[in-house]
Amino acid sequence: QVQVVEFGGGLVHPGGSLRLSCIASGFNFSTSTMSWYRQAPGKERDLVARISTDDGGAIYADSVKGRFTISRDNHKNTMYLHMSSLKPEDTAVYYCNVVGPHQYSDYWYDSWGQGTQVTVSS
Repeated sequence: QVQVVEFGGGLVHPGGSLRLSCIASGFNFSTSTMSWYRQAPGKERDLVARISTDDGGAIYADSVKGRFTISRDNHKNTMYLHMSSLKPEDTAVYYCNVVGPHQYSDYWYDSWGQGTQVTVSS
């Protein structure tokens, strides 16, 4: 059994900051690829950022480069998304995605959290 849960969404003013957290249980976390996606009303779910398993290298959507930072703590099975200089167009439901093996078997999972709402508004 694996589980992915996001925390940290909320309402923030334009220019403000917010940190999202994603806790993944049941995975071999250190060998799992972790990503953040977001979906605004009426739009498709898009990749925001992804962090690698080894050196922590990351990729970002062009729209968030320089404003968002993805990180992971393998000891806490947790991934973070630090968001700053937030804009109204960042308003969306943010989802955590984990792709990796179960901690006690070779079975691989591609799992999503339930999502957390981020609203940027004055």
